[in-house]
Amino acid sequence: MATANRNLSYYKKEEIPNGADYKIGIVVSEWNDEITLNLLKGAKETLVENGVLNENIFIQFVPGAFELPLGTQYFCENGIVDGVIAIGVVIQGETKHFDFVCSGTTKGIMDVMLKYNTPVAFCVLTDNNIQQSIDRSGGRHGNKGIEAAVACLKMISNKRSFNS
Repeated sequence: MATANRNLSYYKKEEIPNGADYKIGIVVSEWNDEITLNLLKGAKETLVENGVLNENIFIQFVPGAFELPLGTQYFCENGIVDGVIAIGVVIQGETKHFDFVCSGTTKGIMDVMLKYNTPVAFCVLTDNNIQQSIDRSGGRHGNKGIEAAVACLKMISNKRSFNS
């Protein structure tokens, strides 16, 4: 298991770019909100801890994980943000629905990121059960929202380094 004995929330603050002039969109799935709201909390706190101003964090809710790509696209096509964090969770059930939602969401988010040349951090948990999601949204494995915020900040900085 990739997360065995690992806390996903650990990062070295000195290695994170200061986001004082960054604008970040966060798209959050309402489905499984007991998990997604924890991921949002971790992401937002991390952005603020690394210099992003509260007024430069824009949050939009969408019904479920499958709608995350379109919600992400709304931010990207308007050019109002430097990067986006897509937050959702899909938990394995008894049918193939899980596979289709995970596949469509992943491909959709990647397509938006590449089409608009805008960093999009993928914070979609695809777990076998609710306990795994709890463990990764503020539980024993930390909070993937923190990891996504760090990735978003790093990719914005990376993009800017190519444009300077």
